[in-house]
Amino acid sequence: MEFNFDEEIILENERVLLRPLKADDYAVLVPVAIEDKDLNRFSPSQISSEELFLQYVRQALQDRQSKVRYAFSIFDKEKHQYAGSTSFAAISNRDLRLEIGWTWLGTSFQRTGLNRHCKFLLMQYAFDTLGFERVELKTDERNAKSRAAIQKIGGREEGILRSHTLMSDGFRRNTVYYGILKDEWRELKKNFFQR
Repeated sequence: MEFNFDEEIILENERVLLRPLKADDYAVLVPVAIEDKDLNRFSPSQISSEELFLQYVRQALQDRQSKVRYAFSIFDKEKHQYAGSTSFAAISNRDLRLEIGWTWLGTSFQRTGLNRHCKFLLMQYAFDTLGFERVELKTDERNAKSRAAIQKIGGREEGILRSHTLMSDGFRRNTVYYGILKDEWRELKKNFFQR
């Protein structure tokens, strides 16, 4: 099956609802995005003010139209609140691979298991629905929290691209790449929430 940017992809389980990011989501997500100025410290996409977050949402919507990135809003069904956003990107139907990234969660939603539920649904869609062979994840080399989280869900470090991404403050970050393969997913998903 091919990834279709025009499809309204809804992914959910008992804990989380992922649905396509819409312009109206600005209002419910902006308080979460701007409450912690360091929330996206290691991301090239800054969201720490209302203006920056508006640019972020507009770019995400434009990226979907351009078939570059497919952004979701994250709704925490336990807390009955919008919690952040995540995306599919670098999608190659030919090569049967995609990237999961641009993930951010408000501070009060971190370390609650919500991100694990999001990643499970995204990988389940990539591997089990689309039949893709590979999921990629990447992060700033300095972001120890993100690196540990990726490794906990089964991401294998595949290399570091030096001076890879220009950050908003002018710093050129090294980017660590991780991958999960379809065969690995078959085993990972059995105990995904116990790891």
